[in-house]
Amino acid sequence: MTATQAPQDFDVLEKGLKPNALGLLSSVVVALASVAPAYSLAATIGFIVIAVGLQAPVIMILAFIPMICVAIGYKELNEAEPDSGTIFVWASRTFGPRTGWMGGWGVITADVVVMANLAAIAGTYFFLLFNADGIAATLFWPTVVGVAWIVIMTIISYVGIEVSARLQYALLGIELVALALFSIIALVRIYTNNAIAGTSLQPRWSWFNPFQINSFDSLASAVLLAVFIYWGFDTALSVNEETKDPRKTPGKAGVIAVFVLLGTYVLVTVASQAIAGISDQGIGLGNADNATDVFAVLARAVFGDSTFGNIGVHILILMVLSSAAASTLTTILPTARTVFSMGFHQAVPKKFAGISKYMTPTWATIGMGLVSIIFYVGLTWFNGNVLADTIASIGLLIAFYFGMVGFTCPVFYRHSVFKSPRNFVQRGVLPLLGGLILLAAFLQALHNYWLVGPDADSTTFWTVPGLGWEIGGIAMTGLGALLLGVVLMIITWIAMPKFFRGETLPKRSGEELESFLLATEKEEIV
Repeated sequence: MTATQAPQDFDVLEKGLKPNALGLLSSVVVALASVAPAYSLAATIGFIVIAVGLQAPVIMILAFIPMICVAIGYKELNEAEPDSGTIFVWASRTFGPRTGWMGGWGVITADVVVMANLAAIAGTYFFLLFNADGIAATLFWPTVVGVAWIVIMTIISYVGIEVSARLQYALLGIELVALALFSIIALVRIYTNNAIAGTSLQPRWSWFNPFQINSFDSLASAVLLAVFIYWGFDTALSVNEETKDPRKTPGKAGVIAVFVLLGTYVLVTVASQAIAGISDQGIGLGNADNATDVFAVLARAVFGDSTFGNIGVHILILMVLSSAAASTLTTILPTARTVFSMGFHQAVPKKFAGISKYMTPTWATIGMGLVSIIFYVGLTWFNGNVLADTIASIGLLIAFYFGMVGFTCPVFYRHSVFKSPRNFVQRGVLPLLGGLILLAAFLQALHNYWLVGPDADSTTFWTVPGLGWEIGGIAMTGLGALLLGVVLMIITWIAMPKFFRGETLPKRSGEELESFLLATEKEEIV
């Protein structure tokens, strides 16, 4: 293709999804809701403080670096080809169909695993909201509510993306307002000498000095934790075919969302650390007993025991509940659309390419809900510790497919990456940097979780027959999920060879897509 060929030759491939359903604001909301910032913070700040102490705020900034690099990679790749399969399609064009298939598998497995976590949180916090703490501490009824939650969110996703987006406005609004209220009140108490004696700390600039972290292992562990809480913005890219200006809007939304998350995470981390301190006793963020949900402990400390305090405590509970609900809904969207795209391009059975009367994926959406329920109930019934390890292994899956985005972008654009400073930075250096950081994170996680014993941080372990190695459950489940993907990919390769022969993707090379972009950019200038 030459730069003078008609732009319509590379129009967005029509698959039956509803076009122009989302604008820029809706896309940003979907991206933020998918991240679940309130729940992510509640479940992560304590562990980061345990790893690096007072340097927790700077960790939020360091983790932002690979995330913004990957977000820019998503943005650049989406401009060339806005396909709901995202990395599945882009990696297939760049590195071949087998690599692309594994990229799609990474998206699917990470989302299915996190759905179990979100459903468990939704089930527990539903009862906490009504002061039924005893029921919340049981297994059966929270699981029932968690399953019901998945069913409801699957139905909403099936009915239409516009309905999903409108619900996200309300759920995300509760989240951000509650986080802002919590942070402002905590900092006001600090600066009006109404803090907690012997516990609270005055915020200091030294908290943002990474060189005060004691060891590289501590730094790496904390960054790995923080990378997880930025994950999810790519949902805005997965709904690109349903977005106004699909080449531009989704990428902008992803980048904007990452910047919003940076500001939110730094503010809340500073406020939490200031009001609670980092002691390993009481409400301190260094107390391992509080690490799985710091807001449950800090709510009363920030809002007090008055009537207003009780309202504030319930607002925080509602915040975490709405966060889990919003993320449950937005986690269904990218998985369903990845499977839908794989079905359309015949990388999985074509039944998954079906479209409902609402112009949403039919069996891809329903299948996501069913698989999530089976996975959640099965692991909860089998062993709660295995469920915990499986959820912890999400970091490996995130690093895998986000890292693939980082490496795909510069190779995809290899013909134009050196043609301008802008291309060199945004299509080459930044995505590659993000990919390298996430590769290092992946290897560091394997190192941390690989050879362990029953007394290690991993709650389960597997003994290798004949060798006596005790491999951590987190490493085993993360790698096991990827190895299962390899097996399924080989089976699909044998059963559905057309995709793997390159016969089902439109015949568009990376060089041709680059030429198309160059042509459209020139037209915009004219």
